[in-house]
Amino acid sequence: MNEIAAAAQIEEHAEELAGAHPLFAVAPRSVEFNKLRKRLIRNVREAIETFGMARAGERWLVAISGGKDSYGLLALLLDLKWRGLLPVELLACNLDQGQPGFPKHILPEWLTRHGIAHRIEYQDTYSIVTDKLPQGATYCSLCSRLRRGNLYRIAREEGCSALVLGHHREDSLETFFMNLFHGGKLAAMPPRLMNDEGDVEVLRPLIYCAEPDLERFAQAMAFPIIPCDLCGSQEGLERNAMKAMLNDIEKRMPGRKDVMIRALGNVNPSHLLDPRLFDFLGLSRARG
Repeated sequence: MNEIAAAAQIEEHAEELAGAHPLFAVAPRSVEFNKLRKRLIRNVREAIETFGMARAGERWLVAISGGKDSYGLLALLLDLKWRGLLPVELLACNLDQGQPGFPKHILPEWLTRHGIAHRIEYQDTYSIVTDKLPQGATYCSLCSRLRRGNLYRIAREEGCSALVLGHHREDSLETFFMNLFHGGKLAAMPPRLMNDEGDVEVLRPLIYCAEPDLERFAQAMAFPIIPCDLCGSQEGLERNAMKAMLNDIEKRMPGRKDVMIRALGNVNPSHLLDPRLFDFLGLSRARG
């Protein structure tokens, strides 16, 4: 690329990001990154609009763990808000659960440096989990339930109407196939739901976003990633098996993951087997 073309590309990139949150100042000056960012923004906007997530004047608690997905979620929401496309207040929240070796300084320093409103909460749920479960067991399920309960509490304390989580396309598809193969039901991760108490919504604006896109986005944005295996426990073999199966399908038939996530929103109850969703008993033949 000659100097004139390179200068033109840099100028175009500067114009593209002129209205972006300052967090994007470190973003690469490349056509590839702009395409990636636009695709993720488009996916997030579609989810927010399709499922009616945003109501003007509300406050959202955005859970940030230090993983690629939650960093990406926060950055994309901040970008939309900066551009005037998301009329809600955002509060980032990290729940320090007391895992051994958790680097407590990384998230507060990063959030403060970028001027992002946040709350850091310490609750030693790790000790509760290790006390309840035998050594060598997978901690993820109980750990997740305890984390969710604390985040609901924090949302109430902060006057937030919604808890926003970074689950993406692959998370929803893996859950669907786990329920299909092991639970005997058709269910995935919903993009929007109400907690049992009926006072805090759970929102998943990344539900249409592809995990590989979020991985590339995190690398390009140089997020200070904190590993999710600090406690030595890994997610169950069932979810890992679903992930491997989906990746194999995508490798053999590119584009299938996008087709599958769209299929979850294109349900035909009369072609399934659930009489609660379709009145099979009420079917009658037309008399000739």
